[in-house]
Amino acid sequence: MSETITLFRPTGKNELALIEASDFTAFPPRLPEQPIFYPVLNEEYATQIARDWNAKYNADKVGYVTKFAVRKDFLDNYETKIVGGATHEEYWILAEDLEEFNRNIIGKIEVIAEFAG
Repeated sequence: MSETITLFRPTGKNELALIEASDFTAFPPRLPEQPIFYPVLNEEYATQIARDWNAKYNADKVGYVTKFAVRKDFLDNYETKIVGGATHEEYWILAEDLEEFNRNIIGKIEVIAEFAG
């Protein structure tokens, strides 16, 4: 069995609908203006984005936190980035690598929290 790393991703309603359409096995392709996919390394950071950004500023006023496992040997090809405080750690996955990223998800993408604005 491959070693995995647990990651989190804050999402809005539209992205979550696309994840659900994949039977909770994949993230949707990025939009042209979104060259990077940003999964984060801790629940606290994902919660902060879902609660304090998605639920307040997205048109649908809702934010979700997803949790999922990715093969470590795939993630070893990427560095993590700190983009604020110490808990603001994320991977920067190029949009063209997202399909391969999805193939390296082990199990289902879980919704672990929901926030309404």
